Amino acid sequence: MTTAEKQALKEKIEKLLQETEIKVKEYEELCRPISPENAIGRVSRMDAINNKSVAEAALRTAKRKVEKLNTALSKLEEPDFGTCSSCKRPINPKRVMLMPESTRCVRCASR
Repeated sequence: MTTAEKQALKEKIEKLLQETEIKVKEYEELCRPISPENAIGRVSRMDAINNKSVAEAALRTAKRKVEKLNTALSKLEEPDFGTCSSCKRPINPKRVMLMPESTRCVRCASR
């Protein structure tokens, strides 16, 4: 990976981190407890609880992505960055640009 490619990837990772951290904050707001004092009706309360569960799952996914992006950012300058953690072959640069948090090539990830 060239220096220019690494710089472009670093900028992309930083942008993705900002976007994902904003989503984390939004999901945290959606995951706040539902107060039983609100007179919203039984069906509406069930719908709110279901929506909260969906938001909690999205929050977990977004937090994992932030962790993986931070890891990718910290390992960007290492010589084995962009190498599959399973087969040790180079990961396609297009995949790295599309999913900088991925640590495996397409073949190994699909197994």
